[in-house]
Amino acid sequence: RPIRYGRMLQSPFAYYRGAARVMAADLAGAPRSGLTVQMCGDAHAANFGLYGSPERRLVFDTNDFDETLPGPFEHDVKRLVASLEIAGRHNGLSRKQRRSLTVAAGARYRTAMAGFAAARDIEVWYSRIDAEELREQLAPRLDAGMRKRLTRALERARTRDTLQAFGKLTEVVDGRLRIRAEAPLLVPLRDLVPETEERDLEAAFNALIGQYRGSLQSDRRILLERYSFVDMARKVVGVGSVGTRCWVVLLVGRDADDPLLLQIKEAAPSVHAEFIFLGWQRTAGIDGVERDFYVRQLRDWKGSMEVEELRVDGLGIYGELCAWCLARAHARSGDRIAIAGYLGSSAAFENALADYAAACADVNEGDHRQLAEAAAAGRVQAQADT
Repeated sequence: RPIRYGRMLQSPFAYYRGAARVMAADLAGAPRSGLTVQMCGDAHAANFGLYGSPERRLVFDTNDFDETLPGPFEHDVKRLVASLEIAGRHNGLSRKQRRSLTVAAGARYRTAMAGFAAARDIEVWYSRIDAEELREQLAPRLDAGMRKRLTRALERARTRDTLQAFGKLTEVVDGRLRIRAEAPLLVPLRDLVPETEERDLEAAFNALIGQYRGSLQSDRRILLERYSFVDMARKVVGVGSVGTRCWVVLLVGRDADDPLLLQIKEAAPSVHAEFIFLGWQRTAGIDGVERDFYVRQLRDWKGSMEVEELRVDGLGIYGELCAWCLARAHARSGDRIAIAGYLGSSAAFENALADYAAACADVNEGDHRQLAEAAAAGRVQAQADT
């Protein structure tokens, strides 16, 4: 996985993003609360962001579930708060500033859970932060410059959709629409297999899309039936996801001006499993091995903050937002009253979290150095993005 290691080498925060399995192994031997939720499994700060809901609202929430699994609620909270400490170090924040923001994030989780414990089930289910609520919550705490950057981020997220991806990822050659080759990050099917096998795989895909349709709600199934297959390519995504199989599939509706890009991503076991628009399908890959995949629209109003660029106020506010979203997710899937009772009303929880985050960041920096040394010595291959 040279590209994966190349991305992880960029900084200790980048290493942390790609080392979910390492942290899962570390957490396996830690004491547990016994309070189980549906964990995000990889709840670092960069795995929260903006995306379009089915109701076409721009919402802020957890947006990566590759490692989701039932497990202790505190594993998610530790991963989030440690990521804030690591990002704060990257951004040059002082020890006191980092301590303040990690304590604040832990406190926000605790008080949010207390609020959810007192709420009705239906209120917890419908709670959310959409773009306008995000703006209303943040504006009083931001200076003029940060308010402008927030507005730009919200506007930019709305432009990151299928049409934007379509313009970037496709081209027309000899009158035929196809996915553009950008090896090694985006490799079309035509460059992976001989032409005869490509035609066979296209036929197989058309059969498999029927299986995928069967996992969708009826309204989405009817919509998908209006599109036909054009091309597909293997894509390298993210940091932690590098090495998993991911495909981009280009479909068109009534004509080439009506595109739909789907992402088909391997659904591997959660990194926690050995220690403790979505549709899906099981199919054999081009290597003949059967795997599970999930399917979603590519870039549906997707946006995120550059966590490593946030200064102390911005990172603190962002961390509290992430903590609220994580508490909401846990309240919906676990026993929110029991979790709130476990956390109590004192600051003991957030202070313990801040201690853990500092210790975790020290270990993470050492692990990042070891990877750099291994790459320099040739023991692992690392390749920078081209």
